[in-house]
Amino acid sequence: MTMISRVMGLVRDAVVANLLGAGLAADVFLFANRIPNFLRRLFAEGAFAQAFVPVLSEIKEKHGDDEVRLFVAQAVGTLGTILMCVTILGVVGSPVIAALFGTGWFVDWWQGGPNAEKFVLASSLLKLTFPYLFFISLVALSGAILNVYNRFAVAAFTPVLLNISIISCAIFLHDAFSVNAYALAVGVFVGGVVQLAFQLPFLLRLGVLSRPTFAWHAPQVSKVRKLMLPAMFGVSISQINLLLDTVIASLLVTGSISWLYYSDRLIEFPLGLFGIGIATVILPALSKLHAGDKLEDFQKTLDWGVRFILFLGFPAMFGLMAISPLIITVLFDHGAFSSAEVDHVQAVSYGVAAYSVGLVSFMMIKVLAPGFYARQDTRTPVRIGIVTLVLNMVFNIILAPFIGYLGLALATSLSATCNALLLYRRLNSDGVYRVSGFTWGFAVKCMVAAVVMAVSVGYVATLYPWQSWLLMEQIALLAMLLVMAMVVYFGLMLLFGVRPTTIKDLRD
Repeated sequence: MTMISRVMGLVRDAVVANLLGAGLAADVFLFANRIPNFLRRLFAEGAFAQAFVPVLSEIKEKHGDDEVRLFVAQAVGTLGTILMCVTILGVVGSPVIAALFGTGWFVDWWQGGPNAEKFVLASSLLKLTFPYLFFISLVALSGAILNVYNRFAVAAFTPVLLNISIISCAIFLHDAFSVNAYALAVGVFVGGVVQLAFQLPFLLRLGVLSRPTFAWHAPQVSKVRKLMLPAMFGVSISQINLLLDTVIASLLVTGSISWLYYSDRLIEFPLGLFGIGIATVILPALSKLHAGDKLEDFQKTLDWGVRFILFLGFPAMFGLMAISPLIITVLFDHGAFSSAEVDHVQAVSYGVAAYSVGLVSFMMIKVLAPGFYARQDTRTPVRIGIVTLVLNMVFNIILAPFIGYLGLALATSLSATCNALLLYRRLNSDGVYRVSGFTWGFAVKCMVAAVVMAVSVGYVATLYPWQSWLLMEQIALLAMLLVMAMVVYFGLMLLFGVRPTTIKDLRD
């Protein structure tokens, strides 16, 4: 289901690229869409879910369904009330938000500069996209409940509905507005409503829903609240880095935000499919093991997660570096994206290479951070998150003046690597998890096989003048290269003695 969601996400991005390209309208829509998504990942998925799942798992294991229903009602009522207030403030104060996160555009508007139109458009679009925060945060809450009850497929499929909504509005409403970006913003709003409506019947079937109650001081809600505040700087630190990149990119040349967005979207495909997919499954499992004092199984489960990330992260990392120009051409180089004088394909491919440097680290954070949250330790990730945030800004200051938006992408990758290393160092020093000798050897095999694979497909791609080919011919070449990549990588792994059970089973 996660695969379906990610594929539809790429289709959605292809539609956005075709409709808006990588110019002014694209910069502004992606900016307006990123703000509520950032808050959603920070408060709902990044912080609330990481605090909510361990507490809900503990209640389910120790107290039964009646206590679960009471806790869910209190969580829904409390979070829903807060979200409603934040959403109203966000819609009313959209010009302030646009000025805060699009500083460069606001300054131009204030001084009557060439980017003044961006600030005005961003303020208007935010009024449509900001309410998405309310709906998607409740979707994240209901998805967390479903995951605790092992209904992973429902939550994983839900984002498909957002993609369908945006694509549908782009196709049927783009002529209804003077600026096409408004059609996409309507799609975001509709997508939030549809996703929440889709999940409610499954929650009713589980029998966990009752009348929502605002219970700020209820013991279990207070526990989630205390765990949530520091968690905001834990797993979600990469989102803060991306948002800071957006602020700085608003000061750079037009197209910088779009190039970073499309680059990030290609990275998000393997990250979401493998990294977030594993994190979604592993957090409830680790929470149950911790509640049952099963330390050895806890360590084995973390080691399995690390092994899985290495197995799929390295080929994704080196593969994207090798053939990203062809992938970008197939997905995005149509319509408004290819009509400008700027070589957007090359610009985005450079961004993909810079983000790819940190892809395995991005994935590793998704696996290592639950090692803390499952034990209801949210203070350690916040300390590491603050250090990482500072490092990211230092890297930005050092790199951005020399290589522009590429410096922002590379800084994010470097800070993510530091984040992953610090998380592992602390888990190791606490005696919670140490990478097994088997996994170290497995990592070497994965890296060697991935490098050979990337060099092979990269070389074959240079043998064909695909830049001048028709779209269907480019798709055929890309499909051939992907098949070749799988044959080379998995073939080498078999030669190295890796078997399916090495990935599937928790044992070494």
